[in-house]
Amino acid sequence: MRRRDVLGVTAGVAVWSIVARAQHRTTRVVGFLSSSTLTSYAPFVATFVQGLAETGYATGENVAIEFRWAEGNYDRSPEMIDDLVSRKVDVIVAHSDSSARAAKKATSTIPIVFGAGDPIAAGLVTSLARPTENLTGVSILTTQLNPKRLDFLLELAPRARAIGFLVNPNNPNSGIIVRDVTQAAVERDIQLHIVNAVSASEFDNAFASFIEAQVNALLVGNDPFFFSQREALVKLAARHALPAMYE
Repeated sequence: MRRRDVLGVTAGVAVWSIVARAQHRTTRVVGFLSSSTLTSYAPFVATFVQGLAETGYATGENVAIEFRWAEGNYDRSPEMIDDLVSRKVDVIVAHSDSSARAAKKATSTIPIVFGAGDPIAAGLVTSLARPTENLTGVSILTTQLNPKRLDFLLELAPRARAIGFLVNPNNPNSGIIVRDVTQAAVERDIQLHIVNAVSASEFDNAFASFIEAQVNALLVGNDPFFFSQREALVKLAARHALPAMYE
C-alpha cells in the first residue's frame, strides 16, 4: 500500500498515511462513517478537523468531509458506505468494526482508515504490522479490555458478588463481549446479571432489572451507541447508587 497523504485523526485514531487518488481534483473528499452520533463525537470531530489542518488539509479550502452517522443502528452502515463510494470519496474513515467491515465489503480501491477493536479478529487485515489491500488504521482494543474493566470494578466495589452487565446485542462484537466477561466472572466467582438494551428508551427498564436482581455494581459493555448515551447512563447509575465502570 503506497502512503503519500497523512490524515491526522485522534480520540483513539492516530495519524496514518493514506493513498492519494484523483490527482486532478483540487479538493479531496473524506468520507467519515461512525456508528455513533454527531453530538457525542463532536469533540473528536473537532480534533479530526484540526489534525487535517495540521497536515495541510483545510476544510472548505482543499478538503471536504462527508459525515455519516449510524446513530447506533448498525444495519445502516452498508447503505451509508455505498453512498460514500458512489460519491467517489478519496478516502473512507471508518470509526468502528462494523463501519470498517462494511467499507471493506463495498470497495477494494478506495483507501480505508479504520479505528477497530481487533482488526485481525474482525477480518479487516491479516497483519497489524503490514495491513493488506486498501486498509490501514489502528487497533483500539476496547472489546478486549472488558475483563480488565471488570477487575477495576471489583477494586472499586470489593464486596460485590453480583454484577449487572449492560450489553447492546446489535453490536457485531456482542458475542465476544459477553463471552469474555462471562468467563472472567466465572473465574472470579462473580454472579453476572446480563441485560440487553438497543435504545435509550430501554435504559430505565434495564436499571429496574438490575435493582430487582440486587446487583452490587454495574459494568457497561463497550459500544458506540452506549458511548453516545454516556451522560444518561452515568446519571442512571448515580440515581440508583450503583458503582459503575464504563468504556
